[in-house]
Amino acid sequence: QVQVVESGGGLVQPGGSLRLSCAASGSIGSIGTMAWYRQAPGKERELVAAIDSSGNTNYADSLKGRFTISRDNGKNTMYLQTNSLKPEDTAVYYCNVWCKKSWSNRFENYWGQGTQVTVSS
Repeated sequence: QVQVVESGGGLVQPGGSLRLSCAASGSIGSIGTMAWYRQAPGKERELVAAIDSSGNTNYADSLKGRFTISRDNGKNTMYLQTNSLKPEDTAVYYCNVWCKKSWSNRFENYWGQGTQVTVSS
């Protein structure tokens, strides 16, 4: 099986920063695109940023310049550096991973359980 676990969320004041991590583990053959999504109370889940296995990135237009996505392929880990946080960034942040199991040639999609980010004074 494949496990996806986020960490790094918490309570931060407006203007502050957090670094979120997402680690994939288990019977992994290779990992394709990894992405961060977020879901605020009463709102739909939305894409924050994505990064493919070559390091090409894609961001939600509203977050460009404040958030930076990166990954360490050797550790099967993805990061999201969030800066200049605003109260409207408050949400549960989810990790999404496309990966092949070690015995399969087919990409499958996995979600983490989410990590809460709260921006408040």
